[in-house]
Amino acid sequence: MARIFDVVEYPNEMANEIVHRFPESGPADLRMGSQVIVRESQNVVFFRDGRALDVLGPGRHTITTANLPLITDFIGKAFNNRTPFTAEVYYISMKEFADRKWGTPQPIIVRNPGVGLGVALLQGFGTYSFQVKDPQQFITQIVGSQGQYRTSDIENRLRTMLLSKLQDLLGETTAKSNVLELIGLTDELSAGVRAKTQDDFAAIGLLLKSFYIGNLKPSDKSAEELRAMGMLDMQTYTQLQAADAMRDAAQNPSGGAGLTAGIGAGMGIGNVLSNSLQGMGTGQQGQQAGSGGAAVMPDVMTPAEAASFLKVAEEDVVAATTAGELKARKIGKAYRVSKEALEKYLQG
Repeated sequence: MARIFDVVEYPNEMANEIVHRFPESGPADLRMGSQVIVRESQNVVFFRDGRALDVLGPGRHTITTANLPLITDFIGKAFNNRTPFTAEVYYISMKEFADRKWGTPQPIIVRNPGVGLGVALLQGFGTYSFQVKDPQQFITQIVGSQGQYRTSDIENRLRTMLLSKLQDLLGETTAKSNVLELIGLTDELSAGVRAKTQDDFAAIGLLLKSFYIGNLKPSDKSAEELRAMGMLDMQTYTQLQAADAMRDAAQNPSGGAGLTAGIGAGMGIGNVLSNSLQGMGTGQQGQQAGSGGAAVMPDVMTPAEAASFLKVAEEDVVAATTAGELKARKIGKAYRVSKEALEKYLQG
């Protein structure tokens, strides 16, 4: 025999629970005169046969034809005041779910006019908050017949919506501002994302209460990672590797020149790219153009000559050879580096 619920309530604080069905499986058997207790931060939605019907706000309610008119109209009036009827009862938390985290799993590619390569990769993170605005809409569109629905069940979807709007807004903003200027506009960008996302949240019965950009900065992706993403051609990739070596040498006076450190996604590096491998690029194209032209890379070089093409200190080249990173031939006490070995070293 079905159990008839004379009192329906869900006293749980619902800390990370948005929706809880009562009971969790199967419908509730109710009757006129049953009590429904709804706490201050809750709403209750009654469903029957897949249709959202009546909604009750905070307070103690007695089920009557007056406060649940849609249910009584829907099931008809063939029963008397004590005849049980079935319905699905959903408790919805109406509080604000605050301090939810978002971040960019992959850098966002944006234009960076007049700086470096003309593009940049941005990474960011921050917080957002939301709450249920339309309980019926949220259950119908998102929850379905689940017994419980937690914040973790929808956070991936919400973050995807937010990041989509952020990427769209960054694309619009970088048409007028470069990345250096963009990083100083976090308040404006936060407000723009809130405005752009409200309709998407409303479509599933939610309200985006806040969106904050905690940090927005150039990505630390390396030249190798950028090339794997299809952003760099071989010539630019080689130039960026050489620029990486210059920076590493400056940061490590004791020697050694790793060529795969992050490059800041083109931020500020454009000023050195035009000179970093000018000699190499010109030498590969043809003959030296007069005494003032760029030098042609010889087939065999001393460490000092190799260093001049890399724009690094001679000891950094020696350190790379002794570490086995750069192939070189030791003749007596001197090293000699072939053009082929140097090009292979630059290509990683």
